[in-house]
Amino acid sequence: MLSASDIIKMLVSYIFHIEQIECRKSTRRYGSRERARRMKKKGIIFDLDGTILDSMNVWKEIDVKFLGRRGLEVPEDYFKQIAPLGFEGAAAYTIKRFGFSDTPEEIIEEWYQMAGDAYANEVALKPFAGEYLRYLKEQGVKIGIATSCETSMFLPALERNGILDLFESYTTVREVPRGKEFPDIYERQAEKMGLLPEDCAVFEDILKAVQGANAGGFYTVGVYDVHSEYEWEEIQKQADKFIYSYEELIR
Repeated sequence: MLSASDIIKMLVSYIFHIEQIECRKSTRRYGSRERARRMKKKGIIFDLDGTILDSMNVWKEIDVKFLGRRGLEVPEDYFKQIAPLGFEGAAAYTIKRFGFSDTPEEIIEEWYQMAGDAYANEVALKPFAGEYLRYLKEQGVKIGIATSCETSMFLPALERNGILDLFESYTTVREVPRGKEFPDIYERQAEKMGLLPEDCAVFEDILKAVQGANAGGFYTVGVYDVHSEYEWEEIQKQADKFIYSYEELIR
């Protein structure tokens, strides 16, 4: 027959075992308890396409139509190569890769015409993105944008979806010398918000952008998007935190 002390020891051991299981669950979800605590930031900088806006399908279709007009199929790595670049960088890359005689301005104008209507009338928010942004605003967190998209496209989309007024300011890749694989755009946006990199979190859906923000000392959050699923495993490894849905952050 077990003594009272033996029963107490068994109960203590059982409780410790349960706590260890819960700790491991938390570690798998957030990376570590310490990393979860560091999520509390004074400011958050969001990418738009694939992160706040459910728009990456628009660009996939544009790639197919644009290259199809020139008798070409979309190479498997094309989207991955141009994703962190702004319009000018993507146009220059496209001309060099395929040997087109078009000027960057001509290509950009063609892309504008193909995408403009979709942003103005169709592009929606990713699930629970609006709710999370409003929650942050209520908490007094500064919210900014760092995007490769053009203002003429994303501003109408944000206004139509009722979230434009939630953002403090925005920065596009046109304002900085390098693309999102470098920290320039995030540093510029943090400066606009009056914050240091260590005071900000950056939400991104592509690997090179996560790496660029990491290089600047920002806390990074990887956001799942089906169009960057091919690098999701690596994003989970390199981001400080990752989410599949904004619902995880407001429950």
